[in-house]
Amino acid sequence: MASKAQVDAPDAVRVEYLLRLGDDSLVLGQRVGEWCGHGPVLEVDISLANLALDLIGQATLLLNAAGDGDRLAFHRDVLDFKNCLLVEQPNGDFAQTIARHLLYTTWQHLLLQRLTNSSDRFLSEFAHKAVKEVAYHRDLASEWTVRLGDGTEESSRRMAEGLDWNWRFVPELFEVDDIQQATIDRGIGPDPRKFEDEYRSAIAAVLSEAQLEAPAEQRPILGGRRGHHSEHLGHLLAVMQFLPRTYPDAVW
Repeated sequence: MASKAQVDAPDAVRVEYLLRLGDDSLVLGQRVGEWCGHGPVLEVDISLANLALDLIGQATLLLNAAGDGDRLAFHRDVLDFKNCLLVEQPNGDFAQTIARHLLYTTWQHLLLQRLTNSSDRFLSEFAHKAVKEVAYHRDLASEWTVRLGDGTEESSRRMAEGLDWNWRFVPELFEVDDIQQATIDRGIGPDPRKFEDEYRSAIAAVLSEAQLEAPAEQRPILGGRRGHHSEHLGHLLAVMQFLPRTYPDAVW
């Protein structure tokens, strides 16, 4: 839980919110980028690489707005990252990756739609641009969910297993702590609780078309926004941060 001093400092609230959004995009971009050269077919390989580039581009803008983007990306330790737990989950097979992308980008798209009305000019302008990219991400994940779910017995099983793995991390997307409440009060960010019903309806519609049942509700896993992460993020950062930390004076 954030301290009262943190919440009372306007700049700190804004920076914290930028970090949360930026870290989400950075970590998911790195995760999706791990598929480069390993996609099931060439078309999918290229699609996933493009998704990763979109996400890294979003992260660059958000983290630069929060401070020194390169330092924030490559020189923070795992406990300093503020991403939600969903985006750091391992790729697993292709179906698990698609399940993660469906669950996150459906939420991200709804968030960005509302963030276009942010009282923060940068975030409003950012959202107007990013919402178009994320609509494509959401649609691609939805289409693949349907293709896999309503495909073969094996593809349906794998899609169901991918959803089951990632489902327990969805409640964190709608958690409102002191920092989140401060952004809501100041009009910086929307209240995610107000679009949770729309989110769940959107996911339910995709699963219905895919001939899949929503997973049973599980004990929610929370804490990513406060720096409490799974072991998966540490492994991801070890790869992502290796070169900048090994050669700190290198210039790209």
